Amino acid sequence: MELKVCYHCGDNCTDTTILLEDKPFCCQGCKTVYEILSESDLTCYYDLQSSPGAIPKEIEGKYDFLSQDKIIEKLVEFDDGKTQIVTLYIPHIHCSSCIWILENLNKLNPAVTLSQVNFGKKTVRVSYNTASFSLKQLVLLLSSVGYEPYISLDDYKTGQENVNRSLIYKLGVAGFAFGNVMFLSFPEYFEVNEFWLEQYKHVFRWIMFAFSLPVVFYAAQDYFISAYKAIRTRILNIDIPIALGIIVLFARSTAEIAFDLGSGFFDSLTGLVFFLLLGKFFQQKTYSFLSFERDYKSYFPIAVTKIFNGEEVPVQVYDIEKGDRLLIRNQELIPVDGILINGNAKIDYSFVTGESETVTKQSGDKLFAGGKQTSGVIEMEAIKSVEQSYLTQLWSNDVFSKNKDDGFTTLTNAISKRFTVAVLSIAFIATVFWLFKDSSKALNVFTAVLIIACPCAIALSAPFTFGNLLRILGKKKFYIKNASILEQLAHIDTIIFDKTGTITSNKKSDAQYEGLPLSASEEVLLKNTLRGSNHPLSRGLYDILEENNIVTLDTFEEHLGQGIEASHASDNIKIGSAKFVGFQNENAVLNTAVHISANNNYKGKYTFYNSYRKGLSKLFNKLKKNFDLVILSGDNEGELENLKKLLPAKTKMLFNQKPDDKLEYIKYHQTEGAKVLMVGDGLNDAGALAQSNVGIAISENVNVFSPACDAILDATKFNQLHQYIKASKSAIKIIKWSFVLSFFYNVIGLYFAVTGQLAPVIAAILMPLSSISIVVFTTIATNLVGRKLK
Repeated sequence: MELKVCYHCGDNCTDTTILLEDKPFCCQGCKTVYEILSESDLTCYYDLQSSPGAIPKEIEGKYDFLSQDKIIEKLVEFDDGKTQIVTLYIPHIHCSSCIWILENLNKLNPAVTLSQVNFGKKTVRVSYNTASFSLKQLVLLLSSVGYEPYISLDDYKTGQENVNRSLIYKLGVAGFAFGNVMFLSFPEYFEVNEFWLEQYKHVFRWIMFAFSLPVVFYAAQDYFISAYKAIRTRILNIDIPIALGIIVLFARSTAEIAFDLGSGFFDSLTGLVFFLLLGKFFQQKTYSFLSFERDYKSYFPIAVTKIFNGEEVPVQVYDIEKGDRLLIRNQELIPVDGILINGNAKIDYSFVTGESETVTKQSGDKLFAGGKQTSGVIEMEAIKSVEQSYLTQLWSNDVFSKNKDDGFTTLTNAISKRFTVAVLSIAFIATVFWLFKDSSKALNVFTAVLIIACPCAIALSAPFTFGNLLRILGKKKFYIKNASILEQLAHIDTIIFDKTGTITSNKKSDAQYEGLPLSASEEVLLKNTLRGSNHPLSRGLYDILEENNIVTLDTFEEHLGQGIEASHASDNIKIGSAKFVGFQNENAVLNTAVHISANNNYKGKYTFYNSYRKGLSKLFNKLKKNFDLVILSGDNEGELENLKKLLPAKTKMLFNQKPDDKLEYIKYHQTEGAKVLMVGDGLNDAGALAQSNVGIAISENVNVFSPACDAILDATKFNQLHQYIKASKSAIKIIKWSFVLSFFYNVIGLYFAVTGQLAPVIAAILMPLSSISIVVFTTIATNLVGRKLK
């Protein structure tokens, strides 16, 4: 009787096969999952892969502990009473079908608003509405469709920190077997006839066969699984030739000892798997090192204002400690969980939840990290230290960033696929040739070709080069979101700069007041209104004005690109452009000015004398050789003559540009084929930063955080921008050179393999060595590039 395969999980069905819509299921669990998916119109899940699911387990009563508030509080990373967000570790995540179903949980239950899978870490981050859904229900829902999460009760952790030791175990098994097989092979190596008697020869060979079984069926199983999935989805990957080589070696060796044709190739087989796993282990350790460097170090050079002994002191975000009193201005990110002390808190949690609706909080309410204050200044007390990785997660969240083209990574994958086709073709052609010329060498040639020409080195070039350079640039206070952004930076041909707060320094600005004197109450209102704003001119003017009493504003509103307005008691004030405050009789202005009106009466203006950043002229003269340079400013043309003296003659300058104007300007030039780098202050320029191919936000002790930017540059390193762009171009050259090295290695290796001069075990040793050599080359090369950076 023909065995039927379960439509959901792919396992063989027993005599108790369950049929539904002519589809066989091995158990009620798989049938239930299919019914759930069918009811939710999600049966296209099975179109991605055949039988992709997992068998659901009986979990009745298992997760009752998730009804306890204390445990929920430990597990969730966000909870505002309406929405909870939790990241769960899902061990069963293994393919594109898993990603698809887990990112469509909202179709299974509408209370789920967002779910994102991190395939590498096997986690899913879920946001859900707590009015009709709970953490326990979420876990039960995941379990019902075959994706039961791992949750540790010991420390309330969700399992992400558990180290996957399977590779270490497999490496140990392969190493143990390889050592013993080599030892048992010595008599035949040295033809010790006195010892290698007829009655012991077969015993030793079958012992070697026994040692090879756990190597093939346990240690090497990842290669078989990967190759099988690739073939089933009609995708060629680098594990196909490896798996094929292992199967051929094992089959041939087993046949030789079974029919007494020889001792087989068990030494080569176990050695192959051992050295392959050793190379993979080395790669894994190096990746984890790079990941550690990126997560642990301060990823953001931004600061937050700490109130200490009545003074406002900027501190790095990772220096925040429990109990610190923090000042959060308008549009600033709340970097840590805390309690609201005073101020009108209107928090936008869209960075966290994806919903832009603001939440009003009262004194004593809890504030969560990741929220953005949108209504003036507030004071809060930190109740925990900053989790830098959490801020990194917000920055890297795909929901809030425009997808950037990842051309170079795609090129690497394309090369690997073509390489695999070429390797398989060469292997089969060479084998057919040797079958006719010398059949005893055909197997060795076939396996040697498959092993020696593995494109691992090609696949490693880009991630290790970019990864190491990201770490180096981070130490130089240039923080890039990911490797694809670094690649994009290497291909830009147009650089657009904002003026105020970007090429000008906030710290050295000076301003003079012209106009009617302000009353005492208007001075207090002016100072406190400026206190809540992060605009560079606001910060500069705030620092210049004398100290005044701190009051809580009744209203506060910031109009990007125009100005700010606020009220307290019976007074209201407007600060910003002449048009914004209602002043229409202004003559041509030669300098940047901030105008003020109180109670709808124009008062006067503060005229700024900008101080440009150190090295500005030198930087622009270096950049002009390779890039088109543009200044897009929201200010008037008052600084035009000064900029003409400072900047190269061909620098294009446009003034009175609103945020939307900047965005449209960039979009237009991109349609003309330009690759645009936008450098701005991260506040008014958020749209332009998002539209550009690469957006860099300048940070100057201000906690303005926007996921729109692709990189953050410390203001003190502004004059090094040219070197950082040059370093990104050097990374592309390093990758190309590593491709060349890998190509020559493969050509030489293939020559010896095809001509039958390379034993499979030697090939297995050389392959991980080639991967290691590529990693060493890229690491040394990127470190040399890093040494040239100031």
